[in-house]
Amino acid sequence: MLNRPWLLAASNPNSFSHFQPQYDRQVECRAPAGYHAHTMNAPAPKQQDFSSVGYDEAIERARALIPFLRTQGAENDKATKMVPAVVNALHENGLFRYIQPKAWGGMELDFIAYFDIPEMLGRGDASTAWAVANLASHHRGLALWPKAAQEEIWGANPDMLIASGIAFMQGTGRKVDGGIELSGKWGFSSGVDHSGWEQLACIIKDSDGKPLDWMMCQVPRPQFEVIDDWQTLGMRGTGSRTVTCNKVFVPAHRAISMHVANPAHEYPGLKIHTNSMFKVPTASLGGHCIAGAMTGNAQAMLDLATGMVRQRSTNYTGAKMRDFQTVQLRIGMAGAKIDAVRTWLRNDCIEAHNVYRGGGKLDIETKLRYKRNCAMGMKLLTEAVDTLYEMAGAAGIYDTSALQRIYRDQHAAGGHFSFSTDAQLTPWAQVSLGGEFKSPTL
Repeated sequence: MLNRPWLLAASNPNSFSHFQPQYDRQVECRAPAGYHAHTMNAPAPKQQDFSSVGYDEAIERARALIPFLRTQGAENDKATKMVPAVVNALHENGLFRYIQPKAWGGMELDFIAYFDIPEMLGRGDASTAWAVANLASHHRGLALWPKAAQEEIWGANPDMLIASGIAFMQGTGRKVDGGIELSGKWGFSSGVDHSGWEQLACIIKDSDGKPLDWMMCQVPRPQFEVIDDWQTLGMRGTGSRTVTCNKVFVPAHRAISMHVANPAHEYPGLKIHTNSMFKVPTASLGGHCIAGAMTGNAQAMLDLATGMVRQRSTNYTGAKMRDFQTVQLRIGMAGAKIDAVRTWLRNDCIEAHNVYRGGGKLDIETKLRYKRNCAMGMKLLTEAVDTLYEMAGAAGIYDTSALQRIYRDQHAAGGHFSFSTDAQLTPWAQVSLGGEFKSPTL
C-alpha cells in the first residue's frame, strides 16, 4: 500500500455529483497481476489484457483515482509532465486503453467514454485528464491503420503510447519509393515524454506546390526530436512539447490518407476493427475528449469552492459566506453551466455514435455543429471557473492553492483551436445560412 499511493478508496460520493448513478459507488483501484512499472524506454514484459473491463468498471477506476490525482497535480506542474506515480497508476488501471481495440487487449468502450473518462479524471487533475484524452484517442486512431502498423507498434507492448502533432500545415511529405519522406515541426504534443511513437500530420504536394493528399504518419521515437519548450501559464503537467523531424522515411504501411472529402477514401483498419465506435470521425468530435477533461476541471472548482463556502467566514466581519445571496447565485450559475455543458457534449457523443451504429454518416452541418458545441461549451466552463475563483479572494492567489491551478489550467486550455469561438462558431452559422464550407479532412 505504501508503494502504491493511488490505491485509494473513492472519497465521499456526494462531493462529485453526476447524472449517472454508477459514478456514486465506492471502489478500490486494483492492479492487474504481474504488473511492471511502465516507462517509455522500459515496456512491461508481460502484456496486460483489459478487454473484459466494461464501461461501469472503467468509470469506477477513473473515479477512484480522483483523490490521488488531486495530491499529484502540483507535482505534475513542477515536472511539466505526468510524474511516474501517475503514469504507473493509469497503466495499472488500463485507463490509457479504454478505447483501444479489444483485439489488442483494450477495453473498446462505446464512444461516450471518449468524453466520460477524461471528465472523471479531470476532477482530480486537468493535466492528467488531458494527456489521457490525447493518448487514448491515438489508441483509438491506430485502429484505422493497416494491420502491419498496429503489429509494429503494439505487437511487443500493447501499452505503448503514441503522442501526436496533428496540424497538417506543420508537416511536409514527399512521395518516395515505398512510402513518404516526412519533415516538419509540430507543436503541442501532449504526453510525448511517455510515448514511444508520434502520429504526425503532413500535406503531400506536387512539384508546383499543389496539395495532393493529407496524411498522418506513425514515427518511432529515434526518428523525431523533442524540444523542451513547455513553460506555460497552465496545463503544465501535460508536457505538450514541440517535436520535429527532418527527411524521415515513413514506410507505406505507417502512413494513411486523411482526405475524407475524396469519395474513394477509406481506412484500411476498419476492415479489421468493425466496431462502429471506430467510425466516429475524430475530425468532428476530437475536441470532445479534451473538453471532457476541462468539464472535470470545472467540476473540481465547483466542488472545492462549495466546500470552502460551507466552512468559511469572512476575515473582516465574521459573516458566513454561505448566507450571501451573491455567493449562492455564483454557485448556482456555475453549477448549472457545468451540468449543461456535460449534458450537451455527452449528447453529441451519443448521437454521433448512434448514427454510425445505424450504418449512417454525419453530414457537414452536423459535424460543424459538434465543433460549435465544443467551443461554446468551453466558453461556459471558463465563465463558471472564473466566477467561482473570484470568491476565493486573496486566498486563491497562492501557488499552493488548488483553486489557482484549476483557474490557470482552464485559461491555458482555452487557447486550444478546438475551443476558439471565432474559428468554430462561424462555419456552422455559414452553412446553416445556406453557405458552403469545404474541408479536405472534415
